[in-house]
Amino acid sequence: MAAEWDSEGRAAARPLLTDLYQATMALGYWRAGRARDHAEFELFFRRCPFGGAFTLAAGLRDCVRFLGAFRLRDADVQFLASVLPPDTDPAFFEHLRALDCSGVTVRALPEGSLAFPGVPLLQVSGPLLVVQLLETPLLCLVSYASLVATNAARLRLIAGPEKRLLEMGLRRAQGPDGGLTASTYSYLGGFDSSSNVLAGQLRGVPVAGTLAHSFVTSFSGSEVPSEPILAPAAGEGSGVDLAASVKEWLERVCAHLRLGVQEPHPGERAAFVAYALAFPRAFQGLLDSYSVWRSGLPNFLAVALALGELGYRPVGVRLDSGDLLQLAQEVRGVFRATAAHFQVPWLESVSIAVSNNIDEEELVRLAQEGSEVNVIGIGTSVVTCPQQPSLGCVYKLVSVGGQPRMKLTEDPEKQTLPGSKAAFRLLGYDGSPLLDVLQLAEEPPPQAGQELRVWPRGAQEPCNVRPAQVEPLLKLWVQQGQLCEPLPSLAESRAFAQLSLSRLSPEHKRLRSPALYQVALSEKLQDLVDRLRRGGPL
Repeated sequence: MAAEWDSEGRAAARPLLTDLYQATMALGYWRAGRARDHAEFELFFRRCPFGGAFTLAAGLRDCVRFLGAFRLRDADVQFLASVLPPDTDPAFFEHLRALDCSGVTVRALPEGSLAFPGVPLLQVSGPLLVVQLLETPLLCLVSYASLVATNAARLRLIAGPEKRLLEMGLRRAQGPDGGLTASTYSYLGGFDSSSNVLAGQLRGVPVAGTLAHSFVTSFSGSEVPSEPILAPAAGEGSGVDLAASVKEWLERVCAHLRLGVQEPHPGERAAFVAYALAFPRAFQGLLDSYSVWRSGLPNFLAVALALGELGYRPVGVRLDSGDLLQLAQEVRGVFRATAAHFQVPWLESVSIAVSNNIDEEELVRLAQEGSEVNVIGIGTSVVTCPQQPSLGCVYKLVSVGGQPRMKLTEDPEKQTLPGSKAAFRLLGYDGSPLLDVLQLAEEPPPQAGQELRVWPRGAQEPCNVRPAQVEPLLKLWVQQGQLCEPLPSLAESRAFAQLSLSRLSPEHKRLRSPALYQVALSEKLQDLVDRLRRGGPL
């Protein structure tokens, strides 16, 4: 498998980002002469997160990067030798040095797919020793990515299609890798952009951001811009001393707002002027460093109107404290009144962005009908997934040498489904998903318009269903170490996620007490499960 697939291969994960027992099992397989036995594992989860009824599949692109770069370096092998028994046969370590994923095949849900409990996100097959070593890294790459994408999708459903969502949680994330993963897959889940510059460089996530309170409070008002002259936006005519123009506009604004001209903070005004000189086409004011009404808003209006005279348009304001919904309503009212007073209609529609520990409950308020909020920045609540910090994915052996394997445990929920399988989504006449069906790989696929007898998981009796359409779920991405086709871009996977969600029924998309989506087994797979539970022959 060529590491040239993607220059990020090493960045996704390294082979020793794993649990020690993967290495001890690898030694056990090798000693037993079973290292090259053909085996298949499935990666799936048992419950949808956050009390919801759906999950978005994510992380496949990172898994492919990891597989493409998978090789144990000399330093890796030397470290394993230091933690395994000292009498381990040196030939085992030579075997490890030669490992790659050239014998590995991966079928998976496309990124952005709706996923449900028990349906494989990934099917990984190949030499037993190798595919065992892949367990922990693949779980690490898929679980958090899918959790964050699902969390972001929930927030997008609350916000609706019109509000712009900015992920800004890098400083709150669980380390650099968690930050990059969160920024990448919150975008896949429906956010519009991220503050994370590295996510923009490496993953193509649109980046956004302006200024913080530190920039505003670093100015005292005594600073003199080194280049105060700003040319008109059209490039024709004489430039204007922006600071002087802002001072003139401030008098007019304060008179309109019935404020004393000394009330707005001079340092804040100097900061706004400095930022406007640097970004005349992308000026945004952060209004709450001192006082929204007595300082931030009049200073912003003065700079915005001075820029407007030169043909520039400010991009917006941001509020970072207080009752954000109420403040946005009142700020919009001032914009409208000021636009009418000075006859500048563009001011009415200046974007209002908000941030400040916004969670699902607060987002419901900000997204309600009549809200004047346009952009919502969310950090902690999207990257840390506080309602549920882990998706709980598992990676289970389902066959060895073509023979089904099943984990029979005292806990029925932890029993696995044996055998190499195919998965299908049965759709109604309107294209909405009815249920997912798991069946043995050798079975013929379900046919649209034909009645099918299936066993819903957890049910005591089978049921009959007649789908109008049938979709195969698992796609072949890697075959014998070779990438079968290019992965969709992140933007394409994001669009696919939104399309997938649009087809799901409102009852399954409800964030509180949703209707559970059914996953069913074919009669042949159910019969195999029953026989293995009874200890009968395969």
